[in-house]
Amino acid sequence: MTPPELSDLPGDAVYKVSGAGNDFLALIEPRRDPTAAEVAAWCARGFAFGADGVFVLRRAGTEVRMDHWNADGGRVELCLNATRCATRLALELGWAAREVRLATGAGPILGRAGSRPATAELVVPAPAEPPRELALEVDGRVHSGWFATVGVPHFLLVEEKSLAGAPVAALGPLLRRHPALGPAGANVDWIRFLDPALLELRTFERGVEGETLACGTGILAAFRVGRHLARLASRVAVRVLGGFELEAGEAQDAEERPSLLLAGDARLLAHLELAADAALPPPPPARWS
Repeated sequence: MTPPELSDLPGDAVYKVSGAGNDFLALIEPRRDPTAAEVAAWCARGFAFGADGVFVLRRAGTEVRMDHWNADGGRVELCLNATRCATRLALELGWAAREVRLATGAGPILGRAGSRPATAELVVPAPAEPPRELALEVDGRVHSGWFATVGVPHFLLVEEKSLAGAPVAALGPLLRRHPALGPAGANVDWIRFLDPALLELRTFERGVEGETLACGTGILAAFRVGRHLARLASRVAVRVLGGFELEAGEAQDAEERPSLLLAGDARLLAHLELAADAALPPPPPARWS
């Protein structure tokens, strides 16, 4: 494949960012949206920049429009770790002073500066539908859990013991594509309620097709399950694989509508320049004889 001409690449205002270990490339007001093939190539670790996804930010009146693609090139409605990073970028770029209203594929979200350096927090409209019980059969074994949507769908399994032995790599790919979850499938989360103020979570993310160091929508989906089961307080700490603790809780927006809060790490790592070769796809994995 011949790489595209440099002039055809979607802008040179590109940042590498990370939200609690979930890392992304951010394109600021590009000339065009990236193609699925470009996103997949840029996100391939070891071949280009490496990332869990790509998002685009554009000013749109008093709002900032955010569009997100997973590492496989598929466009998705929402990624909350990326949205915290988008909040920090918009504030750093001077598009807003303390708060920014982000228009996402899942609806409007309010982002604001965090209470500590390199953090941001979000106020997310609470989904109307409560979590519902769901049992999925895989290879003759039934896995009972909860289905919840916070912008994107999640299937959540509650564990009473340590998450160290959770079968994320083995079971995640099978549950993620289960027919009962629809054609697009869902993210799969293993959650543990340590006490009413502390939750642990591991996530197999669709579109990345592997475990990620954190998942913002998974955190809020897990929080909603914990509240539904009366096992969590209205404000909790959430421990993720990357070692970070984020904050999740109940909130209200400016119109006093029920909302959810997500606060935590959001790092701006580098200002990058795209080169044409970054869009070359990686070769297929070697098969040894």
